[in-house]
Amino acid sequence: MTANTLVPVFAALGDETRWSILVALGGGDASASALAGRLPVTRQAIAKHLAVLQQAGLVEPVRVGRELRYRVLGAQLTETARRLDQIGVEWERRLAAIKRIAEGL
Repeated sequence: MTANTLVPVFAALGDETRWSILVALGGGDASASALAGRLPVTRQAIAKHLAVLQQAGLVEPVRVGRELRYRVLGAQLTETARRLDQIGVEWERRLAAIKRIAEGL
């Protein structure tokens, strides 16, 4: 995963409605209609948000009979979390170096 592949992920996660959709899908697969019933947006808006999440590799559609349901793709979220952890470790290392310098003055 490169920095360029993180851009659509962060753009997708930066929207409150899309975040709410991911949280709802964390409880199990759901159709756009079911998600619209849980969230204060229309089914059409849910479909647009799901398209963004799908393009970012965060959800995938799954056909169950005649119904199209969506599920979270954990691999993308796991990789994104791993990359964020790397940033956190780097920041902690830098802050520790700054502290050592400041204490040495």
